[in-house]
Amino acid sequence: MQISFVAGFGPIVRDVESSRSFWGGALGIELEEAAPNYWTNDSLEGVKAFALWPLSQAAEACFGVAQWPDELAAPQAWAEFDVASPGAVEEAVQELEAAGHRLLSGTREEPWGQTTSHLLSPEGLLIGVTYTPWMHKDAPDAN
Repeated sequence: MQISFVAGFGPIVRDVESSRSFWGGALGIELEEAAPNYWTNDSLEGVKAFALWPLSQAAEACFGVAQWPDELAAPQAWAEFDVASPGAVEEAVQELEAAGHRLLSGTREEPWGQTTSHLLSPEGLLIGVTYTPWMHKDAPDAN
């Protein structure tokens, strides 16, 4: 088998309204109801990286230690949503916090040059709002 591209991704949701509020409201992904209670966006640009991210590394990225906190359910998947600039990551963090979302890690620049922030979705996915310079064609340090 040879995979051509990721054709779709989305959480399996228990509370449609809570999830719509997070994905559509907090993250600003435009969603339309394609079937009763099935909300989609077929125009969002696709995956630039697919990776197996060890939980210990995700914990390090969020909390600075290799152990995921016992009081939080361990995420089963992750997704990163890139924004236009490092400053836009900070703006997104401020918007999310103002809307009452708990950030696991605020804005920071990683040693490899990516600007990151992390939070959990209502379904328990580890979500990054990031700026990854090499994935932006117009960035000065893009490959």
